[in-house]
Amino acid sequence: MKRWPALLLLTAALGAHAAPQEGAYQDMDQLLSDRGLITRLGDQFQQARDAMGERASRLVVDAMGFLGVPYRYGGNTAETGFDCSGFVRAVFEQSVGKVLPRRADEQAAATEVIDRNELKPGDLVFFNTMRRAFSHVGIYVGDGKFIHSPRSGSHVRVEDMRQTYWQTRFNGARRVPMPPENTSASR
Repeated sequence: MKRWPALLLLTAALGAHAAPQEGAYQDMDQLLSDRGLITRLGDQFQQARDAMGERASRLVVDAMGFLGVPYRYGGNTAETGFDCSGFVRAVFEQSVGKVLPRRADEQAAATEVIDRNELKPGDLVFFNTMRRAFSHVGIYVGDGKFIHSPRSGSHVRVEDMRQTYWQTRFNGARRVPMPPENTSASR
């Protein structure tokens, strides 16, 4: 079961420029099948995709589409660059139409507290990187990894929360409250 979050990262990276709709899943399935990955993973692939859900999948795929965008303090667009909270805000607004507050600490206050062991792709992870609580935010993508815009001179990237730097600065996890998905419109 440890392989499915890594597979989610792979599928998100492969489909980073299209929202995962029925055709996108078919294209993604075909590509993974052509490369022999579906055969090797068997039922784990379908279970992982089903468990993630349409909304979380779309959110993670959209976030991966910003990989490489440069960091910019106060930035909130791909054209100008992102800071951490500007990145999270842009992804949620673009992917699911949810407008979050602008600052990381405000995002923490406006979302539901969850335990670290409850993290699912699309949840927010917060860190104390400036000697104050909730000074940094990213989006959890699965397998202990998160995507974020880290600091000046860097760019949007995926990192492992289990690295000592992030482990010692972890502040908490949050879930963005969302209305129920319209199941009749999904796949």
